[in-house]
Amino acid sequence: MLIAHRIALDPNNAQASYFARACGVARFAYNWALAEWQRQYEAWKADNSRPKPSQAALRRQLNTIKREQFPWMLEVTKCAPQMAIIQLGEAFKNFFAGRAKYPKFRKKGVHDRFTLTNDQFSIDGCRIRIPNLGWVRMRESLRFRGKIMSATISRMADRWFVSIAVDTQDDSHLPKAENQGAVGVDLGVSALATLSTGEVINGPKPHKALLSRLQRLSRSLSRKQKGSANRKKAKAKLARLHARIANIRSDALHKLTTSLTRRFHTIGIEDLNVRGMMKNRNLARSIADMGFFEFRRQLEYKAAMRGGQIKVADRFYASSKTCSACGHKLAELPLAVREWACPSCGAVHDRDLNAAINLKSMAVSSTVSACGEEGAGRARKRAVKPASVKQEAIGRLSQT
Repeated sequence: MLIAHRIALDPNNAQASYFARACGVARFAYNWALAEWQRQYEAWKADNSRPKPSQAALRRQLNTIKREQFPWMLEVTKCAPQMAIIQLGEAFKNFFAGRAKYPKFRKKGVHDRFTLTNDQFSIDGCRIRIPNLGWVRMRESLRFRGKIMSATISRMADRWFVSIAVDTQDDSHLPKAENQGAVGVDLGVSALATLSTGEVINGPKPHKALLSRLQRLSRSLSRKQKGSANRKKAKAKLARLHARIANIRSDALHKLTTSLTRRFHTIGIEDLNVRGMMKNRNLARSIADMGFFEFRRQLEYKAAMRGGQIKVADRFYASSKTCSACGHKLAELPLAVREWACPSCGAVHDRDLNAAINLKSMAVSSTVSACGEEGAGRARKRAVKPASVKQEAIGRLSQT
């Protein structure tokens, strides 16, 4: 199990300058390799006797010419340009496999990061040793035990972070789920989540709350002369506000997903078409402000670490239009209708709560069909049947 621990760094001015140079080298190497890849690919299409481009060949090519053409690359760790080209090779592999779009050139201020292999750095408590730099203070120590695979140093606004990937089999840092039964979670815009238990969790909506300040700083930046010191200060101030909005949203999602995976063993959610929902110009900003995709990502890896299960309903599952009492399904239910009465049994439903209850029923029924039997013995009837075999989740997980 691969887990990444993201830790804030506390570098001095010289160390921060080194990080900025290393990010510049990595960005230049990536863009150079992407341009070379495109040029060599066009040459191969014109003459198939030429070799096709590859990340290994581009790395050898850069090592051959960098001492003469790019001597400033030698001022930082050799991993910065080499790992950038390896990442380009992975990007093309994902593109050809249909998992990602065609790689794009990296931009300064947006893609400020570089990666180190595990033999190029070491960790001692609350500090990390970087090649050609020395020890840099970290705000906390590494939480996980196992084989350290890599470290990626990145910048968000004016702060530096290191993300350390660890291959570990020890998940004892998180206790198992309390198994309070199953729960259905319906995500929405007015409220972040509505649980089948009746709980309603209101999201912080940080972008909406700080929108006026965001607009003011954006106008201030647009009025500054390009290349001036004042423009640089205004850009940094706007970046800090964007980082604050992202941190508020991330904090709320982490607290909610941690609470759900700690309390419930089985969680039912919807497979939302977020990209399609974002095409609604009236709701796009509110949908993006909630972070539906990040909610599902965190929920899946945290449930796997606690031994829980996530049951995802089909994208066309009518959770809102189906009566949770009798199962009657409405032909249509406009989005503006928040409460409705079932024409079959007369039950009055809150739209979001009804959807959450249906998602819980879906999760329970799928768990029953997967397990195939109830628990043995004369024990009391359980809300959720125990799994026959312990399911272990293996995959690439991330922890913030």
